[in-house]
Amino acid sequence: MLRKIYDKTIDLSGHRHAAWGLAGVSFAESSVFPIPPDVMLIPMVLADRASAWRNALICTLASVAGAILGYAIGVFLWDTVGAPIIAFYGAEAAFEKFTSFYDLWGVWIVLAAAISFLPFKVATLASGLTGLSFMPFLITSLIGRAIRFYAVAGLVYYFGAQIRTFIDRYFNLLSLALVGLIVLFVVIMRYGQ
Repeated sequence: MLRKIYDKTIDLSGHRHAAWGLAGVSFAESSVFPIPPDVMLIPMVLADRASAWRNALICTLASVAGAILGYAIGVFLWDTVGAPIIAFYGAEAAFEKFTSFYDLWGVWIVLAAAISFLPFKVATLASGLTGLSFMPFLITSLIGRAIRFYAVAGLVYYFGAQIRTFIDRYFNLLSLALVGLIVLFVVIMRYGQ
């Protein structure tokens, strides 16, 4: 089933209303949808490099709007909507562990999830559920999502089709390295003084 959704999402990137589809996927991925918008963003930038920055902006803004929905679900609809979403993905134990880090890491978890391969929907739902302050959540989501989508669009814009294979192959590793840098930065800021 997931492969069919993935294939349909890729097909949507070639549709004449692909920008609307990109916005919809970006919005939904932040709270419920399993496929990241990069799946559409990469072929759309390859097809029309001039639209790279506009498409990155669409991803960023729609994703942050979806993050607000995810946060609201965590605050107001956890039992009826949020918990079933996590259960659908079979991620209850991972979600429990993830939320246990909020006291120590707070918005840094949101930033790591916004940039990396970590499911952003988990961070948005957990942020609302744990009561993370909304404005720091919103600002961090905006910064993290912009870094991710502008980086992907920029790489495809400057390097073309050959970068697609590189991104597909090494995205998780690159994301992990970036998360490691964030953790190192936080540790230095907290304990280095």
